[in-house]
Amino acid sequence: MTNNTAAGEGNNEPNNQESHQEESLAQRSARLEAEAQAMYDAKKDHDPLAPQPAPENAGMADDAEYEALQHKVEALQGELDATKDKMLRAVADAENTKRRALKERDDASKFAVSGFSREMLPVADNLRRALDAIPDDVKSDERIANLIDGIEATERELMRAFEKNGLQKLDPLDQKFDPNFHEVMFETPMPDKAPGTVIQVMETGYTLHGRLIRPARVGVVKDDGQGGGAAPGSSDPGHNLDTEA
Repeated sequence: MTNNTAAGEGNNEPNNQESHQEESLAQRSARLEAEAQAMYDAKKDHDPLAPQPAPENAGMADDAEYEALQHKVEALQGELDATKDKMLRAVADAENTKRRALKERDDASKFAVSGFSREMLPVADNLRRALDAIPDDVKSDERIANLIDGIEATERELMRAFEKNGLQKLDPLDQKFDPNFHEVMFETPMPDKAPGTVIQVMETGYTLHGRLIRPARVGVVKDDGQGGGAAPGSSDPGHNLDTEA
């Protein structure tokens, strides 16, 4: 009996040694793991790139920063819109200035001869008066016929030069009176014509590129109150006998 007990005790001794050895390995493993964690924590504390734990008020700080950035973005957007508006206005002003400059240049080119044209109008008038003054009974004379041909040729060349430079004659005979281009010299009633009709052109008018240089001086039919047309001074512009054309 004693031998068995002793034998049993003898058999348990290696098991106790193995258990003791296993515990030593576990302790050593725990110790190494603790050391490794301590080294990692120490390195993380000194590494600026390592992720840091968020403070308790991190959410509030992020909200305030986002709101500040939002206000800054809105302010920059407002400045951008204002700058864009100023730029568009500047471009529009530049375009308007360019158009005005082009128009003024064109007008200066078109109407540069206006003064010279006014000086030449009496020449055209005198040529026409010379032709109208020739009696019909002498026009068949060969000597006078050559003179008439020369005057008419001169008048045609002068009219051609006028038209080439934008000068147009106004000869409104039998047309309705237009206060923008005609000047009334007299009025007379005529039952067979409508009031305001031009019955005589005493002096032809001229326009330069549509702009009045000299109004046509005319005589018109007066309304005698018998109807058939509006009286001078009525709302019809064709019968407003305005002499300040």
